[in-house]
Amino acid sequence: MASMKIKKGDTVKVIAGRDKDKEGKVIAVNRKKNTLLVEGINMVTKHVKPSMANQQGGIVHQEGPIDASNVMYLHKGKVTRIGFKTDGDKKVRYAKATGDIID
Repeated sequence: MASMKIKKGDTVKVIAGRDKDKEGKVIAVNRKKNTLLVEGINMVTKHVKPSMANQQGGIVHQEGPIDASNVMYLHKGKVTRIGFKTDGDKKVRYAKATGDIID
């Protein structure tokens, strides 16, 4: 399996689906299912029973998973693909559109 190119904390832009052209920050990454949770994207309605933690219960709106293939990394306001290269003895990610090292 190829390595996941998008990490938690990255800013991404949705390129497909009902939330197309929206931007958000990655909250969580699921490498097994190749999905992401992105802030404010793919909002779903969940009915929650009352519990000790949530006394009221009711309807909760939260982010649903979105496939990693439906988002692109956002670098300096421009969408770009991500590549890997070695910087000295360290493997780093870089933006293919600009050639800048991401981390």
